[in-house]
Parts: sequence; C-alpha cells; structure tokens
Amino acid sequence: MGAGATAVNGLDASFAHLIDPRRKWYSNRRIITLNAWIVLLLITSSTNGYDGSMMNGLQALPQWSVPFGNPSGGKLGLLNAIQNIGALAGYPFAPYLADGIGRRRTVFLGAAIMCVATALQTASQSVGMFIGARFLIGFGLTFAANAAPMLVTEISYPTYRAPLTSLYNSLWYSGSIIAAWTIYGTFKIKTTWAWRLPSLLQGLPAILQVILVLFAPESPRWLISKGRDAEALKTLAYYHADGNEQDPLVQYEFQEIKAAIEFDRTVASNVGWKALIATPGNRKRMRIIVALAFFSQWSGNGLVSYYLNKVFDQIGITGSSTQLLINGILQIWNLGWAVFASFMVNRLGRRFLFLTSASLMTVFYTAQAICFARYAKNQAPAAGHAVIAFIFLFYAAYDLAFTPLIVSYTVEILPYHLRAKGFNIFNFVISLALIFNQYVNPIALDALGWKYYLVYVCWLAVEFVFLYFFLVETKNRTLEETAALFDGEDVIEQIAAKGEGHEVREDAVDEKGSYGVSDDIAKA
Repeated sequence: MGAGATAVNGLDASFAHLIDPRRKWYSNRRIITLNAWIVLLLITSSTNGYDGSMMNGLQALPQWSVPFGNPSGGKLGLLNAIQNIGALAGYPFAPYLADGIGRRRTVFLGAAIMCVATALQTASQSVGMFIGARFLIGFGLTFAANAAPMLVTEISYPTYRAPLTSLYNSLWYSGSIIAAWTIYGTFKIKTTWAWRLPSLLQGLPAILQVILVLFAPESPRWLISKGRDAEALKTLAYYHADGNEQDPLVQYEFQEIKAAIEFDRTVASNVGWKALIATPGNRKRMRIIVALAFFSQWSGNGLVSYYLNKVFDQIGITGSSTQLLINGILQIWNLGWAVFASFMVNRLGRRFLFLTSASLMTVFYTAQAICFARYAKNQAPAAGHAVIAFIFLFYAAYDLAFTPLIVSYTVEILPYHLRAKGFNIFNFVISLALIFNQYVNPIALDALGWKYYLVYVCWLAVEFVFLYFFLVETKNRTLEETAALFDGEDVIEQIAAKGEGHEVREDAVDEKGSYGVSDDIAKA
C-alpha cells in the first residue's frame, strides 16, 4: 500500500455547501446544548486518566503503601493491571449492549457500575478488597468507554465532529491532572484518607453521568438501524438545524446515513465478527486499528504513565513531594498539547500529525536513553535533570497524535454496523498491551535500567515506518464517507449520491440564515 489516500482539502467536503455559515456553536442555542451533552460524554475518558495518575501517586504515599505491605514487582504490577483485566471481562458484552440497547444506555450502565466500584475501592481494608474494586472499575469502564466516543462522533455537528471526538481521549489528562494534584494536596494527611479521598473523587464523573446521561440524545445512526427513522430525523433536525427537518444539511445527513447503513447491511454484509476480516477494506481497517492500539501503549509512555516514581528513583529524584509536583506539572503540559492537537485535526490532517508525532518521539526517547545512561555511569545530577526535560518533550510529541487521534481515527474509519465491534477490538488490544506493560515494565526496568529504553527506541522507529506506509488520510469527509474510504472511491460516490438525493437552492437563504430546499426531495 502506498503512502495513503488524500482526502478533500479545506472546506471542499461534499457537505460544505450545505453548512449555514451563520450557524456557529457559540451563537446557536441548540448546538451549545448538543456540545454540553458531548462534554458530559467526554469525561468518560477522564475516569481512565484519573486512575493512571492516581495509581502513580499512591505509590509515593506511605499512607497507602505501608498498610498494603509495600507492594512491588509482580504484586505492584497486578495492582496496576487489574483494572485492565476487569476491562477484558467486559469486552465480550460491550458491543452487543452498544448495538442492542443503544449508546446512551450503555454509557449509563457503565457509569452505574463504576459508582459502586469506587465506593468499594474507597472503603478497602485490604489489598484483596482494593484489587477487587479496581477490577470492577475496569469492568464498568469498558461499557462506558466503548459507547461514549461512538455516541460523540455520531451526534456531533459535522464541522465539529473531528475536534470533539479527538478531545475524548485528550481529556484523559483532565482526570490525570485532578488526580495528580489531589494526591499532592492530600499528601500531608497522616491517616489513610490521604489515599481514600482521591479514590472517592474518582467516582464523581460516573455520578454525573448516571444523573444526566439519560437525558442526552441517542445516536441517529442507532435509531435508523433500529427502523426509527422519524425519531432519527427529528434528532438531527433539532440539534443540527433548529428543528427544521427539511434543512438541506439534515436531509443530506439523513439520506447518507440510511444509504451507508443499507450498504453495510446488504451489499457489504458488514455484520458479525467475521466481517471484520472478510473484505480487503475491512482487513485494511483492522490492520491499522490493531497497530494503533498497540502503538498507543508500546511507545515508551507506559514507563511514565504508571511507574514514574521508579524512573525518578533511578535518576536520583527520590523525594515524594518533588515526584508528585513534577507529575502534576507533566499532566497539565500533556493536556495543553493534546487539546491543541485536537483542534488542528482538520487543518493539518491525520497523517501529518501521526508522522510528526512518531518521528519526534523517536528522537526524544533516544535522548532520554542517552541521558539515563550518562546518569547511570557518572551519577551526574545534570543528566538526571535532562531526562526530565526529555520526558516533557517526548510527551509533547506523543500528544500530537497518540492522545487525540487513536480513538477518533478508529471510530471514524469503521462503518456503522462494525463500529461497536471494531472499537471493542481496539479497546481489547489496548488492554492486552497495558496488562503486558504493567507486568513487564517494573521488572525490566529493575533488571536492565537505562538499557530498557533502547528497546523502545527501536520500536518507535518501526512505528514510524508502519504509519508512513499504511495510514490513510481522512480529513474533511463526513462520517459515512470516511468509513467508506477503505472500500473504494466508487462506494464513497454511491453513498454521497444518496445524500445529495435532494436539490439545494444555494441562493435561497432566508433572512434567518436557513437554506431553502426544493420540493423534489428524493426518497432513499
């Protein structure tokens, strides 16, 4: 495969002429409301980010480590990995729930399970109880994390879909920041509430979702797949066109969604697990999705995400207060870069961001390895400080693509009937990669020290080569066109033609800024 197909540039997308230029998110009440629901769904990722940072911080708290027997090695690996083991237990059910009861109700179910689990974690009196609660958190998070990003991408206003979906994984760091600074603040509490309070706060996003998510809109694509066309059209019209069901953009979206779902169901036979590898287009999708899932966890970031204190110990930074402070600053740094990249997705394109990210990560990780080796040989404080500087630069590079894009790119390249199953495979592979990392990283770091960094340097170079040859550009297409991109241009044209089954009088813009539509609206 070549360097990847080139998508439509700028605003030359097939739906661009249907967008009312005066319908902006900041001046349209219903788009503001829609985006408010989306923000509520985005915080699902915050729960995951909170957990990683919380576990990093707890390892620096004697109020947590001493009562639990100073866990290390395999036991420490299990404490970190158990959430992802719980996630594995939920994967067989998650796509069936998302496709069966809907995206919105699946998020509600996952959030309710997490509420119970965080209560148990906070009340833990033993390592076994703590591990069991973390297993349950991972189990519930699987349902919410599988359904939430799909719902975000399926209800977003077209021009904001890519940035908003990219923000989903970027907001991982919002939870990480809250956890890092909460633990930094509770560090001086002498009792076990130094760790119980951060544990309790982990449940807040889930509580908010339990209360509010049932009032959020359901995916129009899910509604159409269930034969509820009128309800889907009403939802699209309410949030995308101030209730005007004859708005040309709404009609385009509605007809295109129907055409894409019908194509998947009848022509492409994109149903069931076997369909994921049944066609060249689907195999191409799965090759990229599985690779991105592994790359997101095997790029050397796992050392800092879960074992930052061990890295600090090996470069001479042993004070708990200093470790927690650096961790807190790092999470703010990460959030800033990830959010910046999220809003650059349509402007710079997916390939540019991924290739830039992979190349810079390779450079900065190599620099980390050199500085780490220098410290190991001479115990020079300057070399240790340089490692910290290159950790920050490495994460800036990582956040250009692997934080914002891995989720948004995965859900947008999958056709509707495979979206839940394909995204479930993506999350499953991430959990496998995390479990491996969380067990192996502390053992390998203790055994190899700075030499372990060389393994990741070589692997990062492999990632760049793969992305260069196989990643496909998808910017400025509708969700249906993006998914069809892997099946050939003829399929894109077929689905787009269905969307343009009505004629738009582009000069017929009334005083309120809504576009006129001719009477001959074609039937799907």
